[in-house]
Amino acid sequence: MNRKLVNIIFALSLSLGAGIGFTNAAEEKSFEIRDGEFWLDGQKTMILSGEMHYSRIPHQYWRHRLEMLKALGLNTVATYVFWNYHETAPGVWDFEGDKDLRGYIETAGEVGLNVILRPGPYACGEWEFGGYPWWLQNIDGIDLRRDNAPFLEATRRYLERLYREVGDLQVTKGGPIIMVQVENEFGSYAAQREDIPLEEHRRFNRTIYRQLLDAGFDAPKFTSDGTWLFEGGSIEGVLPTANGEDNVENLRAKVDQYHHGKGPYMVAEFYTGWLAHWGEPHPDIDASRIARKTDEYLRENVSFNYYMVHGGTNFAFTSGANYDNRNDIQPDLTSYDYDAPISEAGWSTPKYDSLRNVIQRYTPHPLPAVPAAIPVIEIPQIELTCAADVLSALKAGKPVYADSPMTFEELEQGYGYVLYSRKFNQPIRGTLEIDGLRDYAIVYVNGEKKGVLNRRDREYSMQIDIPFNSTLDILVENMGRINYGPQINFNTKGIISPVVIEGNEITGGWEMYGLPLDEMPQAGSLGKRYLYAGSKMSGLQGSPAFYFGTFHLDTTGDTFLDMAPWGKGIVFVNGHNLGRYWEIGPQQTLYLPGVWLREGENTIVVFEQLNDNINTSMRTVTVPVLTDLKD
Repeated sequence: MNRKLVNIIFALSLSLGAGIGFTNAAEEKSFEIRDGEFWLDGQKTMILSGEMHYSRIPHQYWRHRLEMLKALGLNTVATYVFWNYHETAPGVWDFEGDKDLRGYIETAGEVGLNVILRPGPYACGEWEFGGYPWWLQNIDGIDLRRDNAPFLEATRRYLERLYREVGDLQVTKGGPIIMVQVENEFGSYAAQREDIPLEEHRRFNRTIYRQLLDAGFDAPKFTSDGTWLFEGGSIEGVLPTANGEDNVENLRAKVDQYHHGKGPYMVAEFYTGWLAHWGEPHPDIDASRIARKTDEYLRENVSFNYYMVHGGTNFAFTSGANYDNRNDIQPDLTSYDYDAPISEAGWSTPKYDSLRNVIQRYTPHPLPAVPAAIPVIEIPQIELTCAADVLSALKAGKPVYADSPMTFEELEQGYGYVLYSRKFNQPIRGTLEIDGLRDYAIVYVNGEKKGVLNRRDREYSMQIDIPFNSTLDILVENMGRINYGPQINFNTKGIISPVVIEGNEITGGWEMYGLPLDEMPQAGSLGKRYLYAGSKMSGLQGSPAFYFGTFHLDTTGDTFLDMAPWGKGIVFVNGHNLGRYWEIGPQQTLYLPGVWLREGENTIVVFEQLNDNINTSMRTVTVPVLTDLKD
């Protein structure tokens, strides 16, 4: 065995065993970037990391998933912190339950993993608005990812609050956090915003770096970009790491150019799979290619972070969207399986086995046993005993009146749906145009569905015939704010332009009813006059409806709701929003974690927007369906 390989195995032996004793006093722990190497407790080490976001996993499963990382042979877990996950309204913070970032980091340390913290403030990550809180857009004069006073004041407050939560868990204070990222992929944004001078981009990036320092984040820092984007994203004195870099020689040359002529060298996003959009084929990334590249990185002393090692799920309204000129918007799936080595439900995959075999060859001691998968159950029949007329129930509430349609943000609503309604005293017909639709609308006249408008497919117009003394209703869904690229600054939702019929702007008399669905609807709170049971449920065909049901379990376990018979909407179980489904695929099931079920009675609510087919029951399956594309 050559000396170089012996040194790598020795470094891996140290690093794979590191992290267990992070309860020691601060002076007994250290992590440094110096002399072209990573140093942990005074010894050269390699970082073998996997990206896994606590926000995409029920907190009861964190330890299981972290132990899966350890058994794969990794010594570190990396995670984004999504700002909007924690500051739900200005000054309103939540770090409890599934949002207990501190608990996640402490659990990683207990398992024996180091932690790489990626706090943004911008994260991307196929997450709603790239992690920014939606309400930032309501701040006067704000300009995101710019050297802009209102924006920088908001980021300063966020980073200071984040430090109070987890700052003492840095390695400099005896904790598991060994590195902290500055911003995220800023070089790509700088390259896309050619209208802004490069020096202004650099000044902003340095400001975020200083805000991290001022807040108290004193663990070693790094930036993360494609190597061809280091010019706009790197910071003097901060280690640049590479995303998606396959060429080791190019990696070394670029890092040397921007980091005092030496390493260490790290691929901070080593893609094991890829993101998936509604209406597009689900990616399938070859396991053997990832295994071969892992072997090369280990041979060449290149540290890495698998993105993703375990993707998890975009529960509720947390999924983001991409933008392109063809589709306008490309909304991300609820599943964030990512074709990762650990599946959405936490199962080991053939890709996991391949990578584990490679890493084991470089490790002088046996890797831990792979944890058993969470038990899976099948529920063959869930009866839906009644349904509610959503349009009528909404209109029983108090509307907001305006001369023109208001955006979600103007209505102080972040997510979900808004019903736009207007009465017409005179008939009108012709082409209905909503160029500013954000993002998906169902159009009704006097409660009868007339068509669908859809930003994903650039369908912004349709023919409409509104008779004398009739009502036009437009139910609009926010399908996730754009999380990447310059369009991130144009992310308001709802109807953001005039509504036009046959060339006439429709003004005056607009009524808006919010449907944020931030809590599970209750049948009893809607009023009996809006509920339909038995054969009467067929009367709701074509209208948006809530379906209510209960089911009894003798034992709990993970399962997958079969949504193939349904059209479009979301599902709640026992108060938990499982996320969106859409008949076009490729995702046809929704992951239901067993920890959200209970022995005895369970409650389910389906919000079905299209309701072309009346479903009075549903079932679960034991294997997810993520690749069945219908469109």
